[in-house]
Order: sequence, then structure tokens, then C-alpha cells
Amino acid sequence: MFDGYDPVNLARFQFAFTVSAHIVFPAFTIGLAAYLAVLEGLWLSTGKPVYMDTFKYWVKIFAVVFGMGVVSGIVMSYQFGTNWSVFSDRTGPVLGPLMGYEVLTAFFLEAGFLGIMLFGQKKVGNGLHFFATCVVALGTLFSAFWILSANSWMHTPAGYGVNADGQFVPNDWWAVIFNPSFPYRLVHMVLAAFLTTAFVVGGVGAFHLLQNRYNASARTMFSMALWMATLVAPVQIFAGDAHGLNTLEYQPAKVAAMEGHFETNADHPMPLTLFGVPDMQAAKTKYAVEIPYLGSLILTHSLDGVVKGLKAFPRDEWPDSTVIFWTFRVMVGIGFAMLGLGLWSLWKRFRGTLYESDWLQRAMILMSPAGFVAVLCGWVTTEMGRQPYTVYGLLRTAESHSPIGAPAVGASLVAFVVVYFLLFGAGTFYILRLMGRAPSPYEADTPHQPTRTAGITPAPSLGRRGAADPAA
Repeated sequence: MFDGYDPVNLARFQFAFTVSAHIVFPAFTIGLAAYLAVLEGLWLSTGKPVYMDTFKYWVKIFAVVFGMGVVSGIVMSYQFGTNWSVFSDRTGPVLGPLMGYEVLTAFFLEAGFLGIMLFGQKKVGNGLHFFATCVVALGTLFSAFWILSANSWMHTPAGYGVNADGQFVPNDWWAVIFNPSFPYRLVHMVLAAFLTTAFVVGGVGAFHLLQNRYNASARTMFSMALWMATLVAPVQIFAGDAHGLNTLEYQPAKVAAMEGHFETNADHPMPLTLFGVPDMQAAKTKYAVEIPYLGSLILTHSLDGVVKGLKAFPRDEWPDSTVIFWTFRVMVGIGFAMLGLGLWSLWKRFRGTLYESDWLQRAMILMSPAGFVAVLCGWVTTEMGRQPYTVYGLLRTAESHSPIGAPAVGASLVAFVVVYFLLFGAGTFYILRLMGRAPSPYEADTPHQPTRTAGITPAPSLGRRGAADPAA
């Protein structure tokens, strides 16, 4: 069935498919674990039941998403041995310990305290339960730390030597772990996870506010999510700019492909190409819509900065601009849309109409999956921009593949697609069902509650759009 296909491309597509299915879950759990820790901390410090109600609403969803993330991640480790055995052999002395450190830190913390977080509140008390929630959140950040360190090393390898067998071996672990692109990539990804979670939480809150604008938990979700968008989206834009400057220094061909930039602007400022159609064969971007000077200003922070075009590099080292030109723009566009929504919400807060704005709530629902799209587009831009290398400048993708034929790779690819759509499709459907249920009070199910703030009484049961429920 797959005779005549390139096994390397099939293996690349298989890994791209599985990693795309996986990355959305860690992006959600990193932010959601931190959100749960904040909610429980606010409950303990203020005594307001709405924070624990919201915590219990999201902790169920966190448990399902966490499990799906673990299952989807396990599969990828097997592909290193089946489809990328040469890569595993050559990079194992460097990347193997980094992956092991993730297990020893992140997985041990999460496995040790997740059960307490999910089921132990009635048994261990509020203080230890809050500690467990914080440790789980810390574990998700440790996981991101080690995975991104390993991935960043593949982009900007440092602190290594090569032994007689052609393997990369560590000479300086500090240089390996904190390689040149790692700090920028870590900050950018963690902020992306926080924003992704914020827009999911805000979208769910907005959905339930459209049904009942007085639902206390929905108001809390909506307000906290929009504060996150307002405060973090501009920080993410600056972090992305710093990451771009780092990429220009260490992977200039990737930046040229992202910008659809084929000619080096040696004697004139580089324009910013907003839209166009990169043509790899003709080595030009057709139908380009450009803003003069702005490309040099953004990429070099100078009006006359020189940026190398793809023609400055060997043709067999060109990343595919036709894909990453667009994925990069989708990611950036979503980032500015998040910023715009945050500023819109700030104006509504100032006017005191945050919870009465139907259009803002509908926009939040529309934007709720935007973080996942941005993360996937950013990941495609990063990984396709590294091509044709698995270890940038040192090990080509074509040299990293296992000696297996296209039919074997194709058959496993089909199996992955079928199983993933069935398994994770069902899981996603269940998560959406959980999100579709309106938040409700859980106070009676919460032991050892702290003293509540005086004067707070439960809101009456309300029907759609705030009308009083006659059954209340």
C-alpha cells in the first residue's frame, strides 16, 4: 500500500501527528494546574466558597486531561526506537539523561501527589491538600523544563563532544541544559500554556454566563481568565520578540523562511511581508504585501539592519517556507487577538459592564480554542524551521531514520491515526461534556472549610439570562 513512498517523510508525518495530538494536553495541564493552585490558595486565604466551587469544577477536567496527556506522550518514546533509531543512538548520551531527569522530577512529583490532590482533601486537611496541589503544578513545570531543554539542545546544541562511534556526548551539563535557545523557548512555551488555559477557562465561563449572568463560578472564571489575557498577552509578545532575536542569531535560515525572505537586504532596509505566497522553486514570495523598513526594525531593532535571505544558504538547507510562513503568522495573529480581547475586557471593567457584555462573552467563546491553535502553529514553525536537520547543523533528518521500509512505517501510521481519533476523540468529547455542565456549589462536599467572609450569602437559583427560577 505504501510502496514507493519515502519512509523518512512517513516517519516525520507520524511523529508530527502524535506530537500534535500530545502537545495540546500538556499545554492545558501546565496552565490548569497553576490555576487550581491559585484557586485553592484564594479559598484558604479569603474563605469565599466560590473559589473552592470553581476548583472542584476544574479538578475533574484536569484529571481527564492529565491522563490523556500521559497516554499520548508514552507513544512518542517508542517511535524514537522504531522510526528514529540512528537519531536515538547518536544523541542518546545527551538526550537520554535529560528525559530521565524529567521522570525523576516531574513524574515522581506528579505521581506522588496527584492522588492526594484528587481524592485526599477529606483525609489530609486543607494545608497538606494545598501543598499537594502546588507540588502537582510544580511537577508540570519541571516536565516542561526538561522536555524543552532537550528540544532546545536539538536546535542550539552546546556543551557536547563527539566520540569515536559518532555519538554526541556531554562535556558540560550546564551548557547542555541551558543551551542558547532554552531560556527563551521555556518562557515562551510556559506563557503560551498559561494563555491557552486562560482562554479555555474564560470561554467556559462565558458560555455559562450567557445562560446565567449571576453564576458566581462562571463570573470568577471569566474575570480571572481575562485578567490573565490582559496581563500576560503583552508579556508573551515581548518574550516572542526576544525569542525571535535569539533565533535570528542561531538559526537565521529559519527566520528567513518564516518571513518568506529570499534576498539579503544588503543595500536597503528589509520590509515586513504581511502576506504573500512563498514559491520555493522560483525562490521568491509572490503577491507580497509589504510594509517598508518594518522587517529590519522588528528583526534587528534597527531601521537599516541586514537580514540574510534564504539564498545566502545552501539550497539543500532551506526550511520549507510555504508552510512555516503561514503557521508563524497564524501564531502571531492569535497573540495580538488575545491582547485585543484583554484590552477590550479592561475597558469593560472600567465601565463596570464586564459581565453584561454579550459580545465580549461570545468573542471569548470563539477564542477559547485559539491557544491550542497558536501552540500547534508555533510548534510546526519551530520544528519544520529546523529542517533538514534533527540536530541543527550536525545531524540531518535523512541520516537519523531507522533502516525500515515505507510499508512498515505507513501501516503503523494508519494504526496511530485510527486509534488516536477513537481514543482521544472520545476523551475530548467527555471533556466537552464536563465543560458544558454549569458550575454549582460544592460546599457541603468540602471538609474543614475556612471561616467564610461575613455577609456572603448564596445567590438565588437563576434561570436563563438571570431570570428568577420559580422552582427556587
